[in-house]
Amino acid sequence: MLINQIIAHILKSQGTKNFALITAFLTVIVFFLNQEGRVLLVKKGHYNTLRTKEKKSKQRLIIPLCIILAIPVAWILITRLEGGKPSIEIDLLSQTTGTSQELSISVGDMKSGLRRVWIGLLQNGMETVLLEKDFPDKGLVVGGNKYEETFNVKIDPDKRGIKDGKAILRIVVCDFSWRHWFKGNRTYLEKNIIIDTKSPEIDIISRFHNINQGGACLVIYKLSEQCSKSGVYVEESFFPGHSGQFKNKNILMAFFALNYKQGPGTKIFVKAIDHAGNTSKAGFNYNLKRKIFKKDVINISDKFLNWKIPEFDIYTQQDSELTTKDKFLKVNQDIRKQSYNKVIKLVEKTDEVLYWDGVFLRLPKSANKAGFADNRVYKYKNKIIDRQIHLGIDLASIAQSPIPAANSGKVVFAGPIGIYGKTLIIDHGFGLQSMYAHLSSYNVKENQMVSKGEIIGCTGITGLAGGDHLHYSILIHNTFVNPIEWWDKAWIKNNISSKINKAEEDWKSSPRNDTEFH
Repeated sequence: MLINQIIAHILKSQGTKNFALITAFLTVIVFFLNQEGRVLLVKKGHYNTLRTKEKKSKQRLIIPLCIILAIPVAWILITRLEGGKPSIEIDLLSQTTGTSQELSISVGDMKSGLRRVWIGLLQNGMETVLLEKDFPDKGLVVGGNKYEETFNVKIDPDKRGIKDGKAILRIVVCDFSWRHWFKGNRTYLEKNIIIDTKSPEIDIISRFHNINQGGACLVIYKLSEQCSKSGVYVEESFFPGHSGQFKNKNILMAFFALNYKQGPGTKIFVKAIDHAGNTSKAGFNYNLKRKIFKKDVINISDKFLNWKIPEFDIYTQQDSELTTKDKFLKVNQDIRKQSYNKVIKLVEKTDEVLYWDGVFLRLPKSANKAGFADNRVYKYKNKIIDRQIHLGIDLASIAQSPIPAANSGKVVFAGPIGIYGKTLIIDHGFGLQSMYAHLSSYNVKENQMVSKGEIIGCTGITGLAGGDHLHYSILIHNTFVNPIEWWDKAWIKNNISSKINKAEEDWKSSPRNDTEFH
């Protein structure tokens, strides 16, 4: 009965494959038991009682012994004849691959362990081996020693003599199972790919690029193919290019900027990476103008601290032993940095639509109370306690003055941000964003479209503001820039709109490009 249960369990778990070996083994055991259990006749019609007793006594010893031996052997056979196939995962971001790209291929077999991995490329009837590896085992009964492995495979077409064009990537993985007469389970995978080793071409369309320290600029360029990533690098800062302004998707515009510290000598270039990982760089003519920003001294009084610091208790309540001055320093340093990082995170995404048009509006009937990139020195009781850079312009009018949207766009944030208090951020498209801080109130919501001049809120004293005013900032992608440029009609014409118009005219005059622009 027990033997029948073992056979049924093996048949259920293993199916009919490789069942013959297990069945043969157990059949021998059953035959042996039956032979031992037979009773010999000593006389016609009668049993030899003594002989029967001896046989029964042997059976009591042999049957348990055989069962004890059969169970672990059957368990080994069940385990080693497992039918689970090895797994293959390939991180193929694009069907196209080039000179520098590496393919990340992960293989695994958590039961019997990995025996062999083979990776090759088939092109024009010729097969090229990219990788082959045999794995050690831990013994015949135990199986493999390695259960998972990840390979970074570089095709390297030039070195291997592989040509540009279509190819088939083949991957074969075997394990240490006893299936298929000890050859193991096998997984076979094929992927159609395209070999592309040609770098994209970059043609700079815009001709003149004048940019101030802490200012913005626009470059227009055309690519020979659609790329996975392209844009302008200002040293290590990347400003992505965007299509959508022109019918030809390979013509892109990139707004870029210098931060308040970057002046003459800053390296600027366009870089493109196609879907195969091929890279190109292109320089262009630009003129950088140095700008010196003013210094400003802010005297911090106990009256101001006692008034403002309680607003930031949520950030400093765990530091109850700090003095009011130390709490101010924590806010002005740590919370300022957190606020800056949050703003940069919020403006990462942008619509590829040029929502804005013409000069940007400033707060009506307002006076400048602080400038962009002012080097602020904070004094408490005539001693310098901190230094910070002011990344915007402070505009003051009457208390709770209505604030018009500087230009058309989409509200991407409406809420509190640390030292900035109640804040609005509007996306004007292509990485250009405006920020309105220290508001007393706002009457728009996130994802709402607003028109140029539409009232979006009122000035206030929320955040680290010493009086009612608007903190107004302009950002290009991840960089704060001088808002004054965007209030200047002549600057916008010379540096933005004329470039777009000129590029359209130049390309329209060429017969092969007369349909590439709106």
